Amino acid sequence: MCNIVIIVEKILQMASSRKVIELFYDVVSPYSWLGFEVMCRYRNVWNIDLKLRPAFLGGIMQGSGNKPPGLVPNKFLYMTTDLHRLAQYFQVPISPPADPFEAMFEKGSLSAMRFVAAVQEREVGGDKQVEQVSRELWMRIWSQDKDITQPASLSEAAMKAGLSACEVEELLKLSTSKEIKDKLKRSTQEALDHRAFGFPLAVCHVNGKAEVFFGSDRFELIAHCIGQHILEELLASLANELATSVAGCALTNHQSHTPN
Repeated sequence: MCNIVIIVEKILQMASSRKVIELFYDVVSPYSWLGFEVMCRYRNVWNIDLKLRPAFLGGIMQGSGNKPPGLVPNKFLYMTTDLHRLAQYFQVPISPPADPFEAMFEKGSLSAMRFVAAVQEREVGGDKQVEQVSRELWMRIWSQDKDITQPASLSEAAMKAGLSACEVEELLKLSTSKEIKDKLKRSTQEALDHRAFGFPLAVCHVNGKAEVFFGSDRFELIAHCIGQHILEELLASLANELATSVAGCALTNHQSHTPN
């Protein structure tokens, strides 16, 4: 019984100390969509406080001196196959646009990410609207081959996410303001300060230290970083201790009712 109490105390201690994970992303990036959806699912399973950080991938590429994988022929061919496999595995409806170069490099996502930043600026009490608007924008560019640069496109995505026409009008106006432009620049610079060279970028804050993970294939390492494996081991130990305790009680009860 003493072991059970100790294990429960450790579990409660871990449960009370939620780890913060910041997720930097841009809706122009399909790998960001994968990372976004998985982290949104895990936020309900892991003991984490997920902070969505919309930023501008174009600024990351320029600031880090990186070259988009789509501009390297062999990487582009691999990425096409890779996205198909990942979409099936993670059950995210990715279907590349007919002209990925136009969608990603000619049109880009600056206006879209400023709009998401505006949604975040106005949202109170969480990030549900940011999550839903981001998802609708990904759906447009990476599933339906639709535009995400024009005000009408942003309006359609936002209204599908549940915002009213009045709210959308206000957000469109806000998205072109210096306040929001600066907000997006700050978020992008913070990602660069974490030595970002692409998205998605997950920054785990553990014991006063920032641990940085790039890409949509680092979930096991993130889980290990935040101590999820320790919690799972404690839960398994608790189950074993309870099973042993129940078996012991059953045996004692049986012996007490056995005639001499």
